[in-house]
Amino acid sequence: MSITIADVAARAGVSKTTVSRVLNGKGELDLRTAERVRQVIAELGYVPSARAVGLARGRTRIVGMLVPSLTWPWMGEVLQGAVDVVESEGYGLLLFTCNRGEESMQQFASQVSAQSFDGLLVIEPEGTLAYIEQLHSRGLPVVLIDDRAKQPLFPSVATTNRAGGEAAAQHLLELGRRHPLVITGVDWFGCTQERLDGFRDTYAAAGVELDRRLVFEGDFTHESGRKGVQKALDAGLRFDSIFAHNDLSAGGAIQAVRETGRNVPNDVSVVGFDDIPYAQHTEPPLTTVHQPMRQMGQVAARMLMSYFGGQPLPEEPKVLPTTLIVRSSTAPVTARQSLRPAGDDPSPLTEH
Repeated sequence: MSITIADVAARAGVSKTTVSRVLNGKGELDLRTAERVRQVIAELGYVPSARAVGLARGRTRIVGMLVPSLTWPWMGEVLQGAVDVVESEGYGLLLFTCNRGEESMQQFASQVSAQSFDGLLVIEPEGTLAYIEQLHSRGLPVVLIDDRAKQPLFPSVATTNRAGGEAAAQHLLELGRRHPLVITGVDWFGCTQERLDGFRDTYAAAGVELDRRLVFEGDFTHESGRKGVQKALDAGLRFDSIFAHNDLSAGGAIQAVRETGRNVPNDVSVVGFDDIPYAQHTEPPLTTVHQPMRQMGQVAARMLMSYFGGQPLPEEPKVLPTTLIVRSSTAPVTARQSLRPAGDDPSPLTEH
């Protein structure tokens, strides 16, 4: 059975009002009494509910945030954006990750049941969308960040993944790069398909059909970028450019290309996606599609703050634009050449 504020009061030999004052840090209390109450709370494992903690103020003034992991390359930017807004409004942020799988979700669910926060920001841990939709339908205000083209049944903040793919393709085409290698993200992510569709359709509109053999599924890691290049080399495929679906895999691709003795950007130009800080420190610095991750965190948090202020949550997703950032990893074609397997005659392979 769950522990209640009445249980704490009975064990400590005080009233429920006294326990509430200890939880809220309000009112003049005898120090020994307050310490006894805190000790009983710890002994019983009592998780204070929003009603208990916020007895005098009506809300917890806490925003929950559920994310898959803190190791995602752009996670810090999203978190900082959310914190910027939440703290400026006098709220706190209670962060949950899914690093321990089902155990993590059970812990999160217990905090939901305890009403430990007033609203929830989510970067969806895989397989939890239906559960999050249930929470929203039961009255918990929820905003999803980075919807990955899933279009949930509650408010969300997304970015223009398809337009980002289009911008990457247009840039490479303008440089005369007509034989791109594509290293995608995880196939079942909606953003992966949107980026690929935008890129492929832009090339098609220019009269260039992507070679299916030059589209490799990655997993957004540095190693998947290296492997994508190596698979193309092993298959003897020709390419003069690379579009990687995130900056880490683009960095891996750059390294793999340079290890063959080819030059980036002249022999092979490379474009990434995200514009994380790492993109400025690759060699050469990476041309990439900027996702406004910090702004996405800010916009999502503002939605909740406005809701707490009496405004309804928006029914339509808020979509923020991507922007192409051109750095030194792309350059115009200056010679009739492209990359071929190491050890082969390095003579030009591609007619432009």
